[in-house]
This record gives sequence, structure tokens and C-alpha cells, in this order.
Amino acid sequence: MKITGKNYIGEQLAGSGEVNFRTFNPTSNSENEPLFAEASYSEIDQAVELAWEAFKKYRTFSGARKSEFLNAIADEILNLGDALIDAYCQESGLPAGRAEGERGRTVFQLRSFADLVKEGSWVEASVDTALPEREPVPKPDLRKMLIPLGPVVVFGASNFPLAYSTAGGDTAAALAAGCSVIVKSHPMHAGTGELVASAIIKAARLTGMPNGVFSNLNSSGIEVGVQLVSHLKVKAVGFTGSIQGGRALLDLAAQREEPIPVFAEMGSVNPVVLLPGALKERGEKLAKQYAGSVTLGTGQFCTNPGLLLGIKGEELERFIQDLAQSIVEIEPSIMLHPNIVGAYERNKQKALAQEGLSVVAELTQDVPANFARQAVTTVEGSTFLKNTALHQEVFGPFTMVVQCEDASQLEEVVSRLEGQLTGTVITGKDELSGYSSLIAALQNRVGRIIYNGVPTGVEVCPSMVHGGPYPASTDSRFTAVGTYSIRRWARPFSFQDWPDELLPEELKNDNPLGIERKVNNVNTREEI
Repeated sequence: MKITGKNYIGEQLAGSGEVNFRTFNPTSNSENEPLFAEASYSEIDQAVELAWEAFKKYRTFSGARKSEFLNAIADEILNLGDALIDAYCQESGLPAGRAEGERGRTVFQLRSFADLVKEGSWVEASVDTALPEREPVPKPDLRKMLIPLGPVVVFGASNFPLAYSTAGGDTAAALAAGCSVIVKSHPMHAGTGELVASAIIKAARLTGMPNGVFSNLNSSGIEVGVQLVSHLKVKAVGFTGSIQGGRALLDLAAQREEPIPVFAEMGSVNPVVLLPGALKERGEKLAKQYAGSVTLGTGQFCTNPGLLLGIKGEELERFIQDLAQSIVEIEPSIMLHPNIVGAYERNKQKALAQEGLSVVAELTQDVPANFARQAVTTVEGSTFLKNTALHQEVFGPFTMVVQCEDASQLEEVVSRLEGQLTGTVITGKDELSGYSSLIAALQNRVGRIIYNGVPTGVEVCPSMVHGGPYPASTDSRFTAVGTYSIRRWARPFSFQDWPDELLPEELKNDNPLGIERKVNNVNTREEI
């Protein structure tokens, strides 16, 4: 399929906007050929109005019909074949193997939500039957379930052109919940986004979905996103990206006449606690392991370990030396875009300029255009506690080792951290029992805690939590990965004393869908 450079306003292609832009190939260090039209204000309004009308119909569709739609999207993405992989590589500089792996993850996410909504119990149906004879006040019949919020705007992520973008986790979860979706495509991979959007539109036609259940809008700046989030018929926002971008959307949504939720997954330095016994047992091995984790994907994952915490001593000193040696032996790799390389270098230099921070390893050799130079730094625990600028994420292959005076200071450092996606504990045999308060402090700061591993890698499954206290995410009660992320796009709703024949299928007495429900405080699939 040829990339047109236009926007999908529902099923229609449109490109009347006056702003045009091209994507960039970081490998060739040149612009890609397709010219993209940024969505005009009128096109944005058309997309939202269409999404609102589509939502009125789509929200009533059964789980089986939504499941068919989601599976069809997965099928059509696969049917794009090499055209999708080629566009992905040209716009990201990432290898074909990474593109194929991410496509597989995207398809898996879609099929997981398809299975979830087909089974149906995700709505958390709850029934409390009436007690008309209760004294002194009769008890009414109450029935509760989750219902969709409305049109959702999803912002594509720069670092995952497939899994966190056009048909990624946010879109899949929102469509599964019964929401229509408008994607604000990321300008770094607009071509990849258009191809995926074409697959979604084709799937919608094949399965009889209402026109406007999905739209895809191009944008080179912030204007399209601002107008979308400000539109009164948009009811929720999904975002993966920087703290600055996520916070701006959160503030904008809060200032609306009707504030709406923004579910943003933002920055994280993913602290790793290195206990002395572990370093003594296998410090050299850990140094090699973490050199690989820091540089994996050129440090462009939200779960790369940007902060290593340890207690001063010979073991930590040796680990720092081994880490420094290991990290410079790793071949440098390309970043997604010159803008990301530029931001990495600026943030790295800002960190290096902080008083008390020392560089223990930095790649100094010449590298090709758009490649990153990895670095390891170190700082005293007391300095880290005094200077919150040292807490900030440097998005790229960069990490900082904080040398704490003792276990008490280590716990204080953990307690003073901003919210994070992950925390990791590297421990020796029978060592962890002496650090229970430290583990409790870490649990209070993160969404997921890892035992003797690396944080890079996010498994897509119901038990995964990809979120955490602010600023890791804007609402730590939810996850951005796995089937439980569907809860972001739904709200609880109760029917009181409603006639059985007028209730949704999920709440009727005979439970025609056979879903699991809580009936008078007992979990059951039986009829009432």
C-alpha cells in the first residue's frame, strides 16, 4: 500500500491543512519522501463529531462484535506485510527484527483484548437484589457494571511506533471498552501510523463498525493535540511520552469546562538497589548485565535503569569500575531521530554540569550521525538528596550510581525519589531479610518491583502493572499494559429498580452471557 500523507477522518482520507511535514530516516540522515498534511481545525472537529456519533452506536455492540473487530485489526496489520516493516525501519532507524517483534506484540495485545471482551466478565457486574420487606427501609434492587467513557484521544509514542501508537495498547483497550478512538499520530513515524490506520479502517468496514469509530490525524507540532484535548466531546486521553508533554495535557484537560481524565505514562529512572552481598557474590556479572540493560534499545525504553543505588564499600567500587569498562565495550547504536539525540546530549550535559557528579565512563570515539554515546556517572548519596536535578531522567544510554553512606541513607534516598515505573532489588543469598523497611519504601515509590533481574522488558499479561506514582503516571491506580488497562476507559454505573427486560445483557437475571458476577456478595455465573 502506498502512503498518501493524508488524515483518516473515519473512513475518508483528507488533507486540506496548510502545514506539511516529512518524517526522517536516522540511518540515512535524510528526510523520507512522503509529504504529510497536518490536520486542519475543521478536520479535527469533523473527526471528533464523527467519533461522538459512532460512539453512540458502538457502545451498544456486544463483546462478541467488538472481539471480531479487534481480531480483524490484528489480521489486517499482519496483511500489511513487508510494507509496514519497511516504513517502520525507515522512520525509526530500528532493525527489522525489532519491528517484527513489536508487530507481534501489537497483534498479541489486540487478540488479548478480543478474548477479554468476548468472555465478558471484565465489566465487573455486581447485583444486589431487592429486599422489599426490610425494616425500617426497603432495600432497592441495584445492579452495577462498567460502561465506556466516550471518544478517547490517543497520542502515539515516539519510541514504540506500533505497540504504543496507532493500534497499540491504549487504542486496543479503548476500543475493547466500547470507546471510539482518535489517534494523534506521532510525527516521527507518520507513515507507519497511516499504514496501521488503514488496517484499522479496513477491519472496521469488514466487521460493520460505525464510520468514525476510529480516526488518525497527522500533526507536526502541538496544535492538533491541544485542540483535540480541548474538544468538549472528547472524554479521555491516553499518552506515552515525556513528563513535560504529559503534564501539559493533564493541565489542559483539568482546565476544561468539563475536566476529563488523562492517563499518561511519563518519565522514569527505574531505580536499582544493589545490596552489598549481591555485589560481593557476583559483582562483575551484574556489571555486564546492567551495561547491557542501560544501553538496550539505545536507552530508549521507559524501563531502562537510569539510577543504581548502593552502599559504599569495596564491592560497590569494584562494581562501578566493572560497569565502566563493560559499558564502553558495547557498540554505540542509533537513536530514533536527531531531535531525540539532541535532547539526550543536552540532558546529559545538564546532568554532568551538576556539582558533585563525576563521570566514570563515557564513550568518546567518533560515532555516525544520530548515534548516542553511552555514559556512567556517580555521585554521593548526600549530594543526590540535596539536588533534585540529579533525579531527572536522561532519556538514552545513561545511568548514575549513587553511593550511599549506609543502609539508612540508602533508604532515605529511595524514600525521596519521585514516582517510578519500576524498582529493582539485587540481593545476595539470605540478604534481603535485613532490608524490609527499604523494600517497603521502594514499594511506595514504584508500580512494579523486580527481584534479581533487570527492569527492561514489559510482559503483556493481566498481572503486569505498567504505571506508578506521579510522575511515572498520572494515576497510579491503573496500568497502561495488559488487559486490566481497559479499566482506564470505563466508569462504574448503577441501575436501580430497573425492569429486567430493559437491563443490559450483563445484568439480567438469567445471565445470558454466562459471565462471572458478584450476586449478593457471592461470585457466581449462575442465574438469579
